[in-house]
Amino acid sequence: MAQLSPEQLAHVEQWASDGANLNQVQDRLRSEFGINLTYLDARLLMLDVGVRIKDRPKEVVKAPEPAAPADVVDDEAMEGATDLPPSSVKLTADQVTRPGTLISGKVSFSDGQLASWHMDQTGRLALTGAPQGYQPPPADIPHFQNQLDLIMQQAGV
Repeated sequence: MAQLSPEQLAHVEQWASDGANLNQVQDRLRSEFGINLTYLDARLLMLDVGVRIKDRPKEVVKAPEPAAPADVVDDEAMEGATDLPPSSVKLTADQVTRPGTLISGKVSFSDGQLASWHMDQTGRLALTGAPQGYQPPPADIPHFQNQLDLIMQQAGV
């Protein structure tokens, strides 16, 4: 796992206090300091150095509306949680996690391609079930990352 200099640690603490989520901190470590971390490594680093990501304030809902199941996250559920424009990326978590994984599920990308995803114990993310060499549309990647972050938080992973 990466060791941060005091200056880098100060930046991470500032980003977290400014409201950055774990994906945003991970992206900024990569772009500003050239530190490439898996999602799990970034999460563990935050725990090791004692930096807490602030929870976003929850909105008060006046009248409950029928919602998607708790294991389904889409851009409507993420409204206000990100600065990204809406997309048609839909991510779900499996009720029964695939053997040998921390968490698994299905994804539907904006181009209509369906795939299965899972994260192993080392924090490696994999997509399966899509055609050989398939690459999701670049605009879908941030949506996928944010939805994955929300699903992992809900699952306590």
